[in-house]
Amino acid sequence: MLKDLIYAGIGATTLLKDKVEDELKKLEEKGKIDKGDIKGFIESLEKKGKEQDEEFKKQLKNSIKEAICELGLVTKDDLEDLKKELK
Repeated sequence: MLKDLIYAGIGATTLLKDKVEDELKKLEEKGKIDKGDIKGFIESLEKKGKEQDEEFKKQLKNSIKEAICELGLVTKDDLEDLKKELK
């Protein structure tokens, strides 16, 4: 389910990027915007998108860790510690 949510977000982002690029091309054809401005704008959007993606991943990771802790689930590190104690 989480994987589907992430893929949906990526798909929506890709669709939005394509639509923005199409609209910018239309504006360029009409002479309302310069090609250099388009390139800068798209690069700015991509940079912002990457930053937001990293922040989302960070928040998601923290949320998952909190959920694991609250549920009292055993982690990989917990199992490794237990193996060491048993030896």
